[in-house]
Amino acid sequence: MVAESQRLVDIGANLTHRQIVDDLDELLGRADAAGVDRVVATGTTLASSRESATLAASRAGVYATAGIHPHHASECDGDTREHLTLLLNKPGVVAVGECGLDYDRNFSAPEVQRKWYAAQLRLAADLQLPVFLHERAAHLDFAAILREHRSSLTDGVVHCFTGTAAELDVYLELDMHIGVTGWICDERRGLHLRELVPRIPASRLMIETDAPFLLPRTIRPRPKSRRNEPAFLSHVLDAVANAASRPRDQVAAETTATAERFFGLN
Repeated sequence: MVAESQRLVDIGANLTHRQIVDDLDELLGRADAAGVDRVVATGTTLASSRESATLAASRAGVYATAGIHPHHASECDGDTREHLTLLLNKPGVVAVGECGLDYDRNFSAPEVQRKWYAAQLRLAADLQLPVFLHERAAHLDFAAILREHRSSLTDGVVHCFTGTAAELDVYLELDMHIGVTGWICDERRGLHLRELVPRIPASRLMIETDAPFLLPRTIRPRPKSRRNEPAFLSHVLDAVANAASRPRDQVAAETTATAERFFGLN
């Protein structure tokens, strides 16, 4: 039995990913047993957004976002906004995204990414929904576009934050929430996050797995599949609580309350 103070919200998991769909019911059962009783399924394309919305409508404790990841911006057309609007008006669909900029791979041309990032920010403003944001190797453009639209947005979270102190300061100045994943558990590349977590106000901090990606390297023994899942969110919680020098139960309660407010969860 998990204490009520330790109930967690995974604010970002790719529940429609091919590595997850075949045993989704069992995966969600393990999550609940581990204290993760609500999961926000991330939409990254129209197809995955539709599938995530269907999950939110059919499974207790599952919510969804609807949006176009920058990798897929080139797939957008004149009907994309209408399709997203229909999804975003469905029960349980709680944010616009995953949207933003990713110049690391440029699967879509940067100018196309910028166009559809801005378009989704406008849609979020029109619908008065928060935005679930992605940024990689594109901070200056990402922040400039966000700043242009910030006054009309209700709220936003920079999901899977892995940036620098200066970048964190910009996002906090823009009154953004910050999502921390298992990246913080990676001794090879996540050590700087442990130094930055104390700078994030409790009211702005949320935790996520980004399952099936970013398996926390602190898990022992490591799953043979190397697949991450919401049940492992407690490892992110442990690392964040240690970095913040706050009790684990306190950080659990804080991040859950923040997620509930941000997404309007039941």
